[in-house]
Amino acid sequence: MAEICIGDRRIGPDHPPLVIAEVGINHEGEIAKAIQLVDAAADAGAEVVKFQCHITDKEMVPTDMTPGDISPERLWDIIRRCELTEAEEREVQAHCVKRGLIYLSTPFSREAADRLESMGVPAFKIGSGECNNYPLIEHIARMGKPIILSTGMNDLDSIAPAVEILRHHGTPFALMHCTSLYPTPYDKLRLGAIADLANRFSDAVVGLSDHTLGIWTCLGGVALGACLLEKHFTISRQWPGPDTGMSIEPDELHNLVVGAKAVWQARGGSKTILLEEQPVIDFAYASVVSIAPIAKGEAFGPNNIWVKRPGTGILPAARLQEVMGRVAARDVAADRHIDPMDIVGFDAQP
Repeated sequence: MAEICIGDRRIGPDHPPLVIAEVGINHEGEIAKAIQLVDAAADAGAEVVKFQCHITDKEMVPTDMTPGDISPERLWDIIRRCELTEAEEREVQAHCVKRGLIYLSTPFSREAADRLESMGVPAFKIGSGECNNYPLIEHIARMGKPIILSTGMNDLDSIAPAVEILRHHGTPFALMHCTSLYPTPYDKLRLGAIADLANRFSDAVVGLSDHTLGIWTCLGGVALGACLLEKHFTISRQWPGPDTGMSIEPDELHNLVVGAKAVWQARGGSKTILLEEQPVIDFAYASVVSIAPIAKGEAFGPNNIWVKRPGTGILPAARLQEVMGRVAARDVAADRHIDPMDIVGFDAQP
């Protein structure tokens, strides 16, 4: 089965899901907020905190475009305001290491990728907007680090060339199903796409980058095979910023970490009876019992036999009809399990 490693953390179906707390630009360009968010993510139990590496004039041309319904502010102004300098990014990275977290960041330009490479990041996260930016994917793939690729705004056919680039360079990779609506309505999320990605790209570890409100769909994603989960993260949705309104807060992040592991442990298996269920079977099942004294030679019928707990008798409730109408081989007291030896000519085997 597909598996990748980020640092010492192994990721794949045989391992608990990796929860990525996506700070993104929720720090609004303030280093103190960035550090505060790292601490909150660590305290909530996250393993990975992810930022975005923006060098505005390297990733876009000046524009008056706004990010749709996300914010009325010019995109250029948002990105410029939320930039961290390389020194600040290194400070955040060092603080992540101090708190025992994996630091990841999404580059939006060749120069940003080079910066992150110089910082020694253990892997790259590539956002949905760059899923068909094949030149940038090629540039990053040459660095030889594992790549987590989000696939919002793309279908299987447009994802395929990006995957071929990663395969060509022998790059370990994960594909994240994503819907680029902020927030994503539940009926637009399409968790079935997790299986689509796994079936089409069997060498990929598959995850979910989720923009719905809350953590519920992430837990559903784990049940359907997601090995990585990414959610925007903030300390408070009352903070300013274009992404905070759809972000989860520390208590929700903690519940996601705990819940994702629980669902991962619970998924799979088949409908069989567990050996561990036997103690409950013993008291919960019913057995064939006498409900009145029965004399030798008397016929068994509904007036003298029925089924009662516990299920420790030799004849389970399911065999009641086999006993009905047969003759008692000996006297039987009331309120005891019926033994095959109590029945004339009865075959003890079902």
